[in-house]
Amino acid sequence: MFLTGSAQIYQLSNLMHPFAENIRGLYAIVDTASCDENLLFEKVRLVLDAGCRVLQYRDKTSDNKKRLLQAGELRLLCDKAGAVFIINDDAELAVQVNADGVHCGRDDAGIRETRVRYPTLMIGASCYNSIERAEQAIKSGADYVAFGRFYPSSTKPEATPANIEILQQAKQRFDCPIVAIGGIVAENAGILISSGASAVAVIGGVFSAADPYLSSKEICALFNNPQQPVEKNPTSDAIN
Repeated sequence: MFLTGSAQIYQLSNLMHPFAENIRGLYAIVDTASCDENLLFEKVRLVLDAGCRVLQYRDKTSDNKKRLLQAGELRLLCDKAGAVFIINDDAELAVQVNADGVHCGRDDAGIRETRVRYPTLMIGASCYNSIERAEQAIKSGADYVAFGRFYPSSTKPEATPANIEILQQAKQRFDCPIVAIGGIVAENAGILISSGASAVAVIGGVFSAADPYLSSKEICALFNNPQQPVEKNPTSDAIN
């Protein structure tokens, strides 16, 4: 899915990246700190087969060789599934493996700097519970914005809580895709989708689930019917 010419054109015309419209549905995050790396690729295949349209690779270690190998394999899996592939906080690695984009958080490289240095990459920005931060991120070159955490999260328990109203405000004010993150499972994702989330970013809700394929399917189905009832109850293992 990697583009060069069209991506350069979008940058010159100050438009969103041509793949930004694909930030929809289940946005699965592979976090190597919380996922058994021996099962990583098997679980990713299941999640992609279930309909996941966006996959983000997050690895905060300094093992560059491992990161390059894992990211390269995940790039191939996403290509096969027709899914967007995003790298967390490493634009250089994203370019090395032909990823579609990079996601920048509060402590990551500046969005404006990333846009200038890597004009062909799609850029996502973590905006927590701040509309003002989202506005600045978009002005600086972000193609999509992410808000959260919306529910308790074991991945980032210290993350700033966000309220659902911010999704409604963002949907009214921004044309770009809006991603919700934080403790999301099938049982609580519906209200986020109906409130304006274009995509829901999930870690433990799929990768720590007893059945990653089924959990992913349930979340994907909510984008057709956000109020669809789900029988299972969320468990502590399924918290992002």
